Amino acid sequence: MTDQSITAEEAEEAAEQEVREAAPRFDRKKLLIFVAAPVLALLLIVAGLYFTGVLGRFVGGKSAAEEKPAAPKQAVFYDLPDLLVNLNSPGRKPSFLKMSVSLELENPVDVARVQAVMPRIIDNFQVYLRELRVEDLKGSAGLYRLREELLIRVNAAAAPAKIDDVLFKEMLVQ
Repeated sequence: MTDQSITAEEAEEAAEQEVREAAPRFDRKKLLIFVAAPVLALLLIVAGLYFTGVLGRFVGGKSAAEEKPAAPKQAVFYDLPDLLVNLNSPGRKPSFLKMSVSLELENPVDVARVQAVMPRIIDNFQVYLRELRVEDLKGSAGLYRLREELLIRVNAAAAPAKIDDVLFKEMLVQ
């Protein structure tokens, strides 16, 4: 045998070696596609089922029949006297706000507390409302801000009584 002549066995081994080198390896991209993607999809599905409450029914959750509905709260409403204030207007022409407000109280016991501090509540409302401009009251966002501010002020004035909401019965800007 000479160096240059190759036997059939050596040729087969060389061909097998080339096939092994040419065969694609299991690289990171394929690992990501075939392993990580299904695991991530499964986690997303489980999270979706958990946050929608479907998973809780199957894993130790109470069914709708077992849960007791919460007793509805007794709402107590207290009407404030009508308020008429001069709004802060830049020109010579005055603008007025007339409004009727009702307070939603947490318990009936708080009615006496609110009546006792009524002058303070009216004063807080008047001082705040006089600083408003007509532009502050425009749109639903303006009414929402007004409601939130009045709720903060009435809760501060009537503490320890708890007022849940300020309800507008009538509002007129002129």
